Amino acid sequence: MAAKKQKSRKKTSADLESVRGQGGELHQQRSEGTVLSTNDGIAIADNQNSLAIRPGGPTLLEDFVLQEKISHFDRERIPERVVHARGTTAHGYFELTDSLAEFTTARVLTVVGARTPVLARLSTVVGASGSADTVRDTRGFSVKFYTDQGNWDLVGNNIPVFFIQDAMKFPDLVHSVKREPDRGFPSASSAHDTFWDFISLTPEATHHLLWVMSDRGIPRSLRTMEGFGVHTFQLVNANGDATFVKYHWRPHHGVAALTWDEAVTLAGADPDFHRRDLWESIERGDQPGWDLGVQLFTAEDAERFAFDPLDPTKLITEEDVPVRIVGRMVLDLNVENVFAENELAAFSPMRILPGMDFSADPLLQGRLFSYLDAQLHRLGGSNFQQLAVNAPRCPVANYQRDGFFQGRPQGGRVGYEPNSLDEAGPRETPGGFASAGVNSEGSKARWRPATFADHYSQARQFYRSQAPFEQSHIVDAIVFELGKVETPSIRHRMVANLRQVDESLATRVAAGIGLAEPPEASPTAVPVRDLPLSPALRYASKAEPTLRARSVGILVAKGTDLATVERASASAAAAGATVKIVSPTIEGVTAEDGTHLAADCQLSGTTSAVFDAIAIVLSAESAETLCTEHAALDFARHAFAHLKGIGVDEGGRRLLHAAGIRADEWVVDLTDPDHFLTVAAERHPEREPSVRNLP
Repeated sequence: MAAKKQKSRKKTSADLESVRGQGGELHQQRSEGTVLSTNDGIAIADNQNSLAIRPGGPTLLEDFVLQEKISHFDRERIPERVVHARGTTAHGYFELTDSLAEFTTARVLTVVGARTPVLARLSTVVGASGSADTVRDTRGFSVKFYTDQGNWDLVGNNIPVFFIQDAMKFPDLVHSVKREPDRGFPSASSAHDTFWDFISLTPEATHHLLWVMSDRGIPRSLRTMEGFGVHTFQLVNANGDATFVKYHWRPHHGVAALTWDEAVTLAGADPDFHRRDLWESIERGDQPGWDLGVQLFTAEDAERFAFDPLDPTKLITEEDVPVRIVGRMVLDLNVENVFAENELAAFSPMRILPGMDFSADPLLQGRLFSYLDAQLHRLGGSNFQQLAVNAPRCPVANYQRDGFFQGRPQGGRVGYEPNSLDEAGPRETPGGFASAGVNSEGSKARWRPATFADHYSQARQFYRSQAPFEQSHIVDAIVFELGKVETPSIRHRMVANLRQVDESLATRVAAGIGLAEPPEASPTAVPVRDLPLSPALRYASKAEPTLRARSVGILVAKGTDLATVERASASAAAAGATVKIVSPTIEGVTAEDGTHLAADCQLSGTTSAVFDAIAIVLSAESAETLCTEHAALDFARHAFAHLKGIGVDEGGRRLLHAAGIRADEWVVDLTDPDHFLTVAAERHPEREPSVRNLP
């Protein structure tokens, strides 16, 4: 009996050390001061940079350290994606509206009016496939163009910069933000020690960090987020002249974000909120769309920039190089099978067309290997392009043979090229893909260009360009996340780094976590510069007041005035909103005139967080009843705290009073529908100081 108790007792750290000690080597590998090596035991001299010919030059295929590290990383999950596992896809088309023929021969960007079928996949980065949609995270924004010249994948994010400068660091970044391996949590969250430990030791990550801690990190909808190609690519014209390009996606439904409390509420109330919203929008014919824009600049322009445009932690402000809109994408068809059209979908930045090329961005160079390697592993072999969702919609001809899941007829004697036995077989063509010429002279080494050394100037520019309430949201997000960090030295180091961005930012974060003042910052490699403010970097500057593609919830109960409900509903619908009736029961209620009013949602299972604005229409009797109903009080409280416009009748005002809400100018009477539409069309950050104590 005693023996059984001893076997079932909880293991202690001493027990674990004993187990490790039996293996000897494992304990030694984990000991302090051990030399970093490859899996073959070869000591690594530089784990920070990929191998290149010269600073800013292309990454070399012979970099076995990079290849081993990334190929191992790509195979860490079976069969789920290591990153971007939580995603949703939809079909649609891209239509070119402005030809770029002077810059490229790629027909998808030169033939005005042509419609190209596309598949878009929108995703979170950190969480597993079963995680919630509304977590704070970078979002993936990938589009597969099925062109008549082959497939082109524009693989990006909803943030125009990235955490790291070199692909060598990508496994480290992701390992730091994923679940901590000794405990298996937290899921889909960066609010823990390992992430902030890595970030605080990686100054180049500061710029992206501020973006993801801003409202960009919690979009209201997949339909209301921007997309960016992140990297600098090249377009190549018929003369072989190359022009640098950065890609931008601008949402037709406008930009919109969640408040943090709203995001948390939705993660619990409806973890599928974003994918449900996208699916329902397409089903009801309110097709989401984006304009495709480009920033074009020459190598000579790049020399004049105050930063290196091949550094993926940097961006080109729209004030320096305006965004030129060249086309539009519309998503108009939901998938029929999520596994076949989402899980099997394979994207890669290596898929480009004749008339396009890569740059020597070292993060991009590593991604060109990593994505294909991951797909070969995850999708079971070299013929994954034959799966319907990945298959080109143009002729395919080559001498690649056999392999898992080979589905193409492959008759004939010849499986090689050149040959003289298959005269009608595929041959090279002058119109095929050709790389732009680059200067590759230099010494082989693990370079980090000196032009990449300024890690804080653009982060400072971004933070100082935000509106005051947006700055407060960034401060609040960092305070929240650092409040989850258990190790004091990590918190202190991160606050010290923030002093390089902005002294007031560091001071406010320090106060928020309980430090009397920010710790002293370490010296920077290069002086931090004050760059011109960029209004285009403000999320709020792009959030135009609108009810188009937004949702309005109307809370009703027994005895509700039907005319008021119909008036509010009709005016909101006419403005482009989706209107849903929320009732104490899903069967609906009987209105004041005896008419049955059908419900779309039951109050006890519906938070006001799912709506962009609300109206409350109650009789005196139903108001008295709902004033003691927790769900009804929270419905009103949350909408008010989430800075939404609220329309009420007299019964609705009674509910607000019972909820402890002191009405402000954005709580309006439903007798004036136009006034309600005005306040319903946007968030009201001016209310925030009255509902939250911001750091």
